[in-house]
Amino acid sequence: MPLFCDVALPVPLDQTFTYAVNGVMPVVGARVLVPFSGQRLMGVVVRVHENAPADGFEIKPVQQVLDDAALLPDELMRLAEWIAQYYVAPLGEVLRGMLPLAAEVKRHFFYRIAEQGRKVLYEGAAKGSSRRSKLSPEEQNREYAVLNYLEGGEQAKMSALRSATGANKALLEGMVRKKWLTREAVAEERDARRLEKVAVLAVDVRLPKLNENQTAILAELAAVGGRMRVRDLRQTLPAMPESTLGTLVKRGLVTVEEVAEDFHMGGVGANGKKHAHEHALNEAQMEALGTIAAAMTKGGFAPHLLYGVTGSGKTTVYFAAMQRALDARKSALLLVPEIGLTPAMTGQMVAAFGSEVALLHSQLTPDERAEQWHRIRRGEARIVVGTRSAVFAPMVNLGLIIVDEEHDSSYKQEETPRYHGRDVAVMRAKFNDAVVVLGSATPSLESWANAEKGRYVRVEMRQRVADRPLPAVELVDMRTEFKETGQEQIFSRRLIEETQATLDRGEQAIILLNRRGYSFVVMCRSCGDKIECENCAISMTYHKPVSGNEGIAQPGQRLECHYCGFRRSVPKTCPKCESEHLYFLGAGSQQGEERLQEIFPAARIGRMDRDTVRGRSDMERLLSRLHAGEINLLVGTQMIAKGHDIHGVTLVGVVGADFALGLPDFRAAERVFQLLTQVSGRAGRGDLRGKVLVQTYHPDHYAIQFASQHDYPGFVAKEMQYRRWMHYPPYAVLANVVIQSEKLEEATAWSAALGRWFERTRLDKVRVLGPAAAPIVRLKRIYRYHFVLKAERRQTLGAALRAMLAFAETQGIARRNLVVDVDAVHLM
Repeated sequence: MPLFCDVALPVPLDQTFTYAVNGVMPVVGARVLVPFSGQRLMGVVVRVHENAPADGFEIKPVQQVLDDAALLPDELMRLAEWIAQYYVAPLGEVLRGMLPLAAEVKRHFFYRIAEQGRKVLYEGAAKGSSRRSKLSPEEQNREYAVLNYLEGGEQAKMSALRSATGANKALLEGMVRKKWLTREAVAEERDARRLEKVAVLAVDVRLPKLNENQTAILAELAAVGGRMRVRDLRQTLPAMPESTLGTLVKRGLVTVEEVAEDFHMGGVGANGKKHAHEHALNEAQMEALGTIAAAMTKGGFAPHLLYGVTGSGKTTVYFAAMQRALDARKSALLLVPEIGLTPAMTGQMVAAFGSEVALLHSQLTPDERAEQWHRIRRGEARIVVGTRSAVFAPMVNLGLIIVDEEHDSSYKQEETPRYHGRDVAVMRAKFNDAVVVLGSATPSLESWANAEKGRYVRVEMRQRVADRPLPAVELVDMRTEFKETGQEQIFSRRLIEETQATLDRGEQAIILLNRRGYSFVVMCRSCGDKIECENCAISMTYHKPVSGNEGIAQPGQRLECHYCGFRRSVPKTCPKCESEHLYFLGAGSQQGEERLQEIFPAARIGRMDRDTVRGRSDMERLLSRLHAGEINLLVGTQMIAKGHDIHGVTLVGVVGADFALGLPDFRAAERVFQLLTQVSGRAGRGDLRGKVLVQTYHPDHYAIQFASQHDYPGFVAKEMQYRRWMHYPPYAVLANVVIQSEKLEEATAWSAALGRWFERTRLDKVRVLGPAAAPIVRLKRIYRYHFVLKAERRQTLGAALRAMLAFAETQGIARRNLVVDVDAVHLM
């Protein structure tokens, strides 16, 4: 019988940990609670065995086995190992990302006084406080209150400690860092089921004498068939005392049951249009479906690239393919790049597949995510739609994976493990012998190259449905506009003229202004200094506060960092030279909305960006108003470019999208081409022809020229030349290694040490660029330097990265201070 188990823990260490089996024998893929470094952590069992560790190692026992059977099947365990190997990531952190079940484990923090804290307490009592701390006198008094509370030596729960002393979490963590306190994290099981109370009217009972409130409750229950949610009952009878229902329960006239709470799937209504599954397939769609369905019938791993122009009906093909999977008693997974696309997609999913649909994305509450995850695992939901983390959904008999807008950079995870959802989807399909379809009007160059090499089957749909023409694209040279008007304007005269004509015809228009906020730079006219975030080396964005339900910008004063969220008021004078001449530069979507209100006072204007759309319900409301025609002019960031199918939109304006061509990123041209093509595709999707106006300072740039001609193959041919000459993907594999520390001297010393190691180490066919300061050298108070590694083969690159990590460990560089981003999509 196995006596030990190896557990992968969610810590930044490239190893597993061995524990003794204590009672119940865990299985591979099950969760366990184990002691680790003074804490109690949840981990996943990756191996059970009888091999005792070497002498001298203390083996601690497993404290609790949370699952009777494996939560993660063998194919997901294999996928986790592949991700850890491919992306050079700790296995425990990969497995944590696969299990969205944080709601089922509750963590408590306990604090105990340390020897250093006891010494400080006694010295303070004898000599008084030195007050040399950076903390205020009030905060120092709270520190001594905490030490006094713990002086007896017993540990105290965080909630009790905060209640007794007034200390907040940040103060307690500061005392831990100063070694005045020790902290222990304790995890325990929690019931994550979402339950609600339902009042049920008793039958065949003799009614005693009742007061007015009691009679009202019984009458309300009788009117709705004898059952009603308690919260609905309280909303219907707001004046009802809390005790009234309890009295009726005691008297046996009403019972209260706990039932599973309904899950709000959400979605945007059809607004008179047919859903995707209700359309008859045209010839191109039938050919695409036939190729995919033939691969599903044949069985085995089969990757496909579905290249279809915007409006060609890719979604209809997706739905037909998913229905084929259901007919074959298999399940299907649809990935979308952003939460903003799920309402429209979910509404169509529910219309097509009903209760078979499950939803997975980060905007769900922890309890909702756990509930949906278990529905999928039990086989109750065979159709799953979600963002990149849904690629780990525990599907039963998975037969089809679809990655919509596969080119989108949102599929790349920006925290450890830094996986790419598209590439993980391909590998998961391989482990499941399933069909995977990557769909896009502007495929990534990596996917296109795989199709060219025959690794993927390329399926093409080059015509819009009903033979609708692609929109005509007109370029507006903003250099000429400035020469003729002598002014720097957000919107050109041509765009204003076309927008007015569109509104006069009763049609809808969309304007892309791909910057949040009002102005993205606040500069001093006297010294030229910009107001930067105190945590990040980045200019702060000026926002006006929003009031009212319409999201119309109103005057106000606020600066915000879009990287760390730090906010401050706009200073009256320059922090550097104290000049009063502060100047606001650059226009964001908020200023664009305000200017459009001035130009088109009769228009019904909406704005779509991260400030107006913070949750799934916000997006649902905005899209419903847009589909219903309540909004006829929409301005927003790139959120408006992705996947929306609004038949009333005939004009799209693009403002300032070409600024990205100047970013230090080899993918800049590809991103601009994709954005222009995608947003252009929002026009002319109905019976009326569409038009696109692109304002640009670079009208001769090949990315803008090819986008204006809807020529994706032409752009690919041109861009591939540059990638080949410069040895960038897809002609090489790439990793971005970031060295980070809160201390500048540590970051520079570590990057220099790694630089010297790279110089003296012979890495076979690996080119190393750096060290250099990252384009954003300080982010969230962390200083950042980086290397870019390029190689011809992945095995070579992976070996170099692991050798580098091994050397870093000998130099005392902690794993958390090294970010290894394989297949990086951003180098910022």
